[in-house]
Amino acid sequence: MKGVVGGLRGGLLAEPLIFEIGGSGRYAPVVCEEEAGGDGEPFPLQEHLLREGVEGLAEVSEPEVVRHFTRLSELNFSVSKNFYPLGSCTMKYNPVVNERLARLRGFSELHPFMHPSFCQGALRLMWELERDLAEIGGMDAVSLQPAAGAHGELAGMKIIRAYHRERGDGRRKVLIPATAHGTNPASSALCGYEVAEIPCGDAGIIEASQLEGRLTEEVAALMVTNPNTLGLFEREICQVAEKIHRCGALIYMDGANLNALMGVAKPGDMGADVVHFNLHKTFSTPHGGGGPGAGPVGVKKELERYLPVPRLIERDGKIVWSEDFPESIGRVRSFYGNFGVMVKAYCYIRTLGGEGLAETSRMAVLNSAYLRKRLEQVLHLPYRAPSLHESVFDDEDLRHLGVSTLDIAKRLLDYGFHAPTIYFPLVVRGAIMVEPTETESKRTLDAFADAVAAVVEEAKTDPDLVKAAPHGTVVGRLDETRAARRPVLRWRAGEADRDR
Repeated sequence: MKGVVGGLRGGLLAEPLIFEIGGSGRYAPVVCEEEAGGDGEPFPLQEHLLREGVEGLAEVSEPEVVRHFTRLSELNFSVSKNFYPLGSCTMKYNPVVNERLARLRGFSELHPFMHPSFCQGALRLMWELERDLAEIGGMDAVSLQPAAGAHGELAGMKIIRAYHRERGDGRRKVLIPATAHGTNPASSALCGYEVAEIPCGDAGIIEASQLEGRLTEEVAALMVTNPNTLGLFEREICQVAEKIHRCGALIYMDGANLNALMGVAKPGDMGADVVHFNLHKTFSTPHGGGGPGAGPVGVKKELERYLPVPRLIERDGKIVWSEDFPESIGRVRSFYGNFGVMVKAYCYIRTLGGEGLAETSRMAVLNSAYLRKRLEQVLHLPYRAPSLHESVFDDEDLRHLGVSTLDIAKRLLDYGFHAPTIYFPLVVRGAIMVEPTETESKRTLDAFADAVAAVVEEAKTDPDLVKAAPHGTVVGRLDETRAARRPVLRWRAGEADRDR
């Protein structure tokens, strides 16, 4: 990447590579612990690991190193600084106090092999969190072990498979609506099931009549996301669940969009037998950046015995681990799950309480409704039914100009906004999926809507400007296919002047 240290390009720092900074003979002094007044000795390296120097290594001073990496960190797009309108992702701001509580020494320094008698506080927190999530989801029991949403799906489908196998029932198919969450088919296939897609009706939801002729003795389950990925509530879910149960199959409800329901409606009351919870979307762990996440799975009573082991039980007033569940699907995660995420979720739930969670969902729906009303004035809305926490638009009104969804997303970067989710769900051609969450102010939503309107107007008056965007970012438009298949991940001597 070409540029001058501290220089600006389109209002953003154009930071060069560290190999392009500094000069011959520059270095940062190394102070060993002994010289700094400490009692310890520097960690000794064996002689065969030592070398005189490294050819081509950047030679920089301490200020240059600190400033370089500080500037790089400031280029990161984070929810602490910016609005993420990513649909289906629930990229909301999460209370910093919960991060602080998760770092309390009694939590952060707890070893997973610690004897239960010495960590009753942590175990009690997990025990109570299981019950809180069960109440929120309308389930009878919960395992905190799965490490993420898709992992929770996998555990849930393994539970469904164990349920049918115990009955000697060799069911082979899982029904998945076209509007379900994207990982559902993979989770089913990993459990050995064939996937049969149910197309969404004209209203964008599953209609009970669509199941006629599909509900055979081969069907093991229906996997459904509610609200679905169009942001629409599955109004016929109770009728659908009745039909599914009548043929001996089960309902798996993906909890990815629980931010629209928590405290207001329970998946278990809709007929769900299994549900997973995305703690890293809904319950106060920042979503994205590669983790960590957590995807606890909840089940109805008849499926409880299949939950992963070890499980927490109460014995003589103490919370202890038990593996005495012979019908369990076994362990699905090393140790017991991502504990730090559980602490934040517990604090979030206990701080808000039932009515606070309900108000959170209502505000998420209200923000989405407001933003939808603003955006539908400039973007095409393929499904007109009232939506909940997110809305899906498309590029239909701009295609004749040669402007695509990708162009709109790229141009929004010039206005300082992260792009919405694009080209998902697949049932909408050129989808633009927007989820504002409950944490954004009206001012932020108006600024985003104004930016979208400005981009659409540019598409009509100067489409080439939009198609060549972004113009003001540190890196211009990339060849995204080549970037994914042939990424440049390391610097090599002689390539410092190459434009990255």
